[in-house]
Amino acid sequence: MENVESKKSGFAITGLVLGMLSICVSFIPILNKASFILGMLALIFGIISLVKKASKGMAIAAIVLGVLSIIFTLSTINSVSQVLDETSEEIDNISGENTEEVLKNVDVNIGTFEVTTTEYGMNETKLTVRVTNNLDEQKSYDFEIEAVTDDGTRIDSDYVYASNLGAGQSQEFDIFTYVNSEDIEALQSASFQIVEASMY
Repeated sequence: MENVESKKSGFAITGLVLGMLSICVSFIPILNKASFILGMLALIFGIISLVKKASKGMAIAAIVLGVLSIIFTLSTINSVSQVLDETSEEIDNISGENTEEVLKNVDVNIGTFEVTTTEYGMNETKLTVRVTNNLDEQKSYDFEIEAVTDDGTRIDSDYVYASNLGAGQSQEFDIFTYVNSEDIEALQSASFQIVEASMY
């Protein structure tokens, strides 16, 4: 009889221990996934102990701790998820995910693709891009500029990195300085467009 009683009490003790463990780690991101499982187990062991009418106090404590740890875990996961969503939205607002918004803050003047032949018969190429920061504070900008044919076929792309432009400051950059010789003719009649812009 004593063994049966101690076995019944074992459920309550196990539930209580699991409940305390689950509460301890329920506030810690990543680990709180384990807390959810421990909380469920604490709840199950507590209910079993109540059904078997053994160690009622410990059983109730195990159930309460189990339920609380599950609530805390779900709440923490939800909070972390919201923070990540907000951070992602902020990044989208300043990065290539929102190119149109970035371009409202800056003027990008794309010049004409130029080809010059050196005295050694080598072709030198460049496309001059002028970037002007229209904001009242210092910002850095990245742009991907793509060359396309009249039918929209992509020929090549290059990047402009304008670092630490002051308020109203402008800077010029030469891109498409290293291109395949077979692309030069196509680039001379190509259209150049910004396909992605980032601001930070």
